[in-house]
Amino acid sequence: MHLTACEPTAMSTALVMDHPGDASLLQSCGTTDSLASLEDVMAESTANESSEEESACAREEQSNSKAEQSVHAESGATPRPDSLSLPAKGTEFWTTCRDGEVKLRMGESGPEAEPAMTVNQMFTSTVQRFGNYDALGWKEGEQWKTMTYNEYYKSCCTAAKSFLKLGLERYHGVGILGFNSAEWFIADVGAILAGGFAVGIYTTNSPEACQYVAENCQANILVVENHKQLQKILQVQDKLPHLKAIIQYKDELKEKKPNLYTWAEFMELGRDEPDGQLDDIISSQKPNQCCTLIYTSGTTGQPKGVMLSHDNLTWTAFATGRDVSLTDADKSQEVVVSYLPLSHIAAQMIDIWLPMKAGGVTYFAQPDALKGTLANTLREIRPTAFMGVPRVWEKMQEKMKSIGAKSSTVRRKVASWAKDVGLQTNLNKMEHNGNLSTMPLNYRLAKRLVFRKVRKALGLDRCTRCYTGAAPITKDTLEFFLSLDIPLFELYGMSESSGPHTISLPDAFRLTSCGKVIPGCKTKIFNPDADGNGEICFWGRHVFMGYLNMPDKTEEALDTSGWLHSGDLGKHDQNDFLFITGRIKELIITAGGENIPPVPIEDAVKEAIPLISNAMLIGDKRKFLSMLLTIKCQVNSETGAPEDELTPEAVELCHKLGSNATRVSEIGGGRDRAVNAAIQDAITRVNEKATSNAQRIQKWTVLDQDFSISGGELGPTMKLKRPVVMKMYKDQIESFYKEVVTPTTPDNPLPPK
Repeated sequence: MHLTACEPTAMSTALVMDHPGDASLLQSCGTTDSLASLEDVMAESTANESSEEESACAREEQSNSKAEQSVHAESGATPRPDSLSLPAKGTEFWTTCRDGEVKLRMGESGPEAEPAMTVNQMFTSTVQRFGNYDALGWKEGEQWKTMTYNEYYKSCCTAAKSFLKLGLERYHGVGILGFNSAEWFIADVGAILAGGFAVGIYTTNSPEACQYVAENCQANILVVENHKQLQKILQVQDKLPHLKAIIQYKDELKEKKPNLYTWAEFMELGRDEPDGQLDDIISSQKPNQCCTLIYTSGTTGQPKGVMLSHDNLTWTAFATGRDVSLTDADKSQEVVVSYLPLSHIAAQMIDIWLPMKAGGVTYFAQPDALKGTLANTLREIRPTAFMGVPRVWEKMQEKMKSIGAKSSTVRRKVASWAKDVGLQTNLNKMEHNGNLSTMPLNYRLAKRLVFRKVRKALGLDRCTRCYTGAAPITKDTLEFFLSLDIPLFELYGMSESSGPHTISLPDAFRLTSCGKVIPGCKTKIFNPDADGNGEICFWGRHVFMGYLNMPDKTEEALDTSGWLHSGDLGKHDQNDFLFITGRIKELIITAGGENIPPVPIEDAVKEAIPLISNAMLIGDKRKFLSMLLTIKCQVNSETGAPEDELTPEAVELCHKLGSNATRVSEIGGGRDRAVNAAIQDAITRVNEKATSNAQRIQKWTVLDQDFSISGGELGPTMKLKRPVVMKMYKDQIESFYKEVVTPTTPDNPLPPK
């Protein structure tokens, strides 16, 4: 395998679908990363990091010059077999050097043959076409303010010149730590124009986690939202030798410190600077060079810096926008609401790059969006496209059910009738790929009486594309919204694929499928079993460059032909719809040697009894399967921590089961007989559908607290951090597998209490 040479460039003087968000809405249940915090990974010493980076680049150079030899033999890593070979005229598909360049996966025709461009080229093209159209919108008090594309681009260039004046070096990071805002976007794009790396940092990171990211990307500048985020950086500032300046973009500074700037002071630095230096840097940029780093959650080790090139961002925006039929601003301007964490690639692609490509406008939600104000913003903005992680849709579902339960008998009956009609009509429409010759009369009536009113109440009356992604969503939630004539289109991808790889469309979707591959990309199922399940592998211009300074980890992700191995298990149906069935690293291998993907079994239990918030299957190297369960509960709006009170929906479900429970503590540990019996009944039903005895759940328990981001059991995209849960609940798990001593003889007395 050939790798790119990593010679420092001549211009080395100066140069971001596993679920996210703020603690409340996303966490009320305990769900490709920890919003509360990454593992508290301490950065290695600067000397060690520098020597590691030099050695990594040296290894790539050596490998590139000795193509006949095995890749990185000295690293000890075992490259994946070249089993997914795809003809290519060169194999320099990855690098781990900050100034490295890669071979683009260009095709000879179709979307993959689209000319490559830099972020600046895409941005200036949009400015030329849609310069006077609104680009960004935010609320000041009760008034919405906007910025045109002309103003947006000018602000990004000013920010870029300010970064350069503060000493931003080529291929060094600009870390951004704060809630979504115009300043976040301007800092991100400005960093790219100035030749640096745009690096989003999760707002819930600990100071140590912020330090790790900042040091790993050699950040020269950190942009923070407010005093709270500033304090994290000040705590570790003396451990960041590359750091030259800090900028706070909201609120007044509570204290003056050297090299600490307000946003206004920062922008003033570059306002009157000549354009020459910036123009030179912009003109030297190439589409196959890195411009953004997305840091993984660190759930399976230290966070990895996913290197995304200009072409990764611009081509993915082009291909995705075309696939979902985004309209250009001069025809009908697309409108989106930005609220998901911008340190995540899904939010960046949907909020920054897709609107930029089509000339759409992005409105910023309030910082407390996920604590309740998002609903108000949606009603005011009325987006044309909206992305919600599963927990957002679940919260909407719970709220609507709660309101519905208080309606009059007549209203409930009308709603129930309309939902039956909506579900059947939409399922029929789905089977006919979105084409029904005529819509039934009862559907048209239901739409007028119910569906339009529901959409308007949610602020989705103009929304033709409602997406869900970043974590699994239950079939129950999908069917609920489908019954209200709001199909949720699932996306699937990862940071390493610049966001989306497959997308569901109005004329091509199936329940629980994440859709079909984006035109111009390819999917292969690696080593499929008898049922067609295997590892999902990606090919396309959206595939990342490599992990910064981590050649061994990069070789684990990319095989010798440049295919990205996702680590996810999945299969295609006969119509090429992709279904995710689990993760390789999550695969349970029992003591009897049976391979069991846990996610389908966990989802089946949650579907069988909606009272369950989270389910985690246990059984690796064990004689049988067991399960940890949590109950749906209220969430602290400030901290995002799970509380003892059940959600209204959970209380209602308990009543139906014959229980008067209103708190988790009344149920956990088997305290409520009625709830216990219902859970056992649900698990029995799930077991009846098991393909073998080894896949049956033998024991289970209800925990006293739900999983959460703040508790560490969930990542920032609400993914379960299984190793963390295994460690936290070690005693409960071990109790499942203790040999029970039956006191049938004097030789077998009961153990002392």
